[in-house]
Parts: sequence; structure tokens; C-alpha cells
Amino acid sequence: MAELVFFTGTMDCGKSTLALQMDHTHSTRGRSGLLFTQHDRSGEAVLSSRLGLTKSAFEVRDDLDLWEFVVEQVTSGVRVDYLVCDEAQFYTPDQVEQLARLVDEMGIDVFAFGITADFRTELFPGSRRLIELADRTEQLQVRALCWCGKAATVNARVVDGVMVVEGEQVVVGDVAGSEGTTPLVEYEMLCRRHYMRRMNASAARAQALSPDVLPFDLDLCPIPGPPGGRPSAEG
Repeated sequence: MAELVFFTGTMDCGKSTLALQMDHTHSTRGRSGLLFTQHDRSGEAVLSSRLGLTKSAFEVRDDLDLWEFVVEQVTSGVRVDYLVCDEAQFYTPDQVEQLARLVDEMGIDVFAFGITADFRTELFPGSRRLIELADRTEQLQVRALCWCGKAATVNARVVDGVMVVEGEQVVVGDVAGSEGTTPLVEYEMLCRRHYMRRMNASAARAQALSPDVLPFDLDLCPIPGPPGGRPSAEG
């Protein structure tokens, strides 16, 4: 039976790579699918991985009715066995419900990929609805790492090297205006401890270089040692 599956994880954990691999695996077995994305790092109407893999996709704007779009494709003779939906956190709740309807009423498999929470640690509306409606939610096993070496769990927004916790929910990363007139917006993965302390990698480097800070004053996360041993710290 068809399923709505939500694959989620932090940034840099390979979601887009898996989305492209999922499409490859199904297409090589004779299935036909459509790819969708929104706000991809490489631009509009393309699904890309940080490993350099890319494939054309349909751009999901807020006014796109996914149910009507796919039904139109099918009625015009296009075979649709599955959908690969990347950056699904940006989809509207209505669009997520349309995906669920395609699964239930047309028997089309939907594989959605996205992060759950924004830089304020608040759920994206699309991710919340996916968690509520998906037949399965799967956490990707590859984990991004915080600068301290601990598993990263939070997507932090960094503007001109400084971590921020206020602002619009959706701002595409790696963005700067012409001649640097607009602040550079980037995203960085942090463990919860360093997110709560507002200590991204730049702040940690600045603290480490400060003549007023001794080595044992640095804010490091304990890294579990061998069984029976004492925990160690990694900077």
C-alpha cells in the first residue's frame, strides 16, 4: 500500500542526497515519479545535494495545489507512481494534506524530506503537519556535528558571524547583498548546550583566543569515553 513517509534530520545529515537516491532506486526499478522542492540551495526548480548531485524538480510555491497538479499530470497521460518532496518543511499545511490525499486516494507513494525545527527551535508548520499525518517518520542516521564534536541537534542562524534567535522564519542561507551591503546569513549546526549558550564556532574561537580565558575555562561538551573510563572533552 502507498505511504506518506517523512524523512527528517538536522542540516548536513544527507536528506537531499537520500531524496536523490530514493528517486534513483525507484526509477531503476521501472517506477515513474515526480520531484518537488522549495528554496533549494542551488536555486529554483532544482533538487541538489551538498555532495554535488543535482536533478531538475518542480518548485513548490505557496499557491501550488499539489493534488490538482498531480491529477493534471496523470490525466494528461503521465505515469506517477511516487513523489519525492525535498525541503518539505517549507510546504504549507494545506500542501501536506494534499500529499496525504494523493497517497490515500490515488495510491501514490510520497517520500518527504526536511528538517523539523527552525533556528528558534520552533517547528515549521509543514513539518508539524507531516509529523501529524505521516504513516512513518524516520530519523536519518547520519548526524551532523557541533563544533565541539558532540552530535548537533539544532539549526542555528548566524548573521555576519554572530548567532541570532530572532527574525523571519524562512531566510535562505549563504546570502549576501552586492558588495557586502546586506548581512551574510548562514546556518550552523550546534548541540543543544551551545545553542542555549549562543556559542557558535566563531564565538568559541574568539573565546579561545582571548587572553583573559584560560584553557580550562573553555565551554566544552563532554565526549563519552570508553566503557568504564572517565569522560573526556574535545575542543
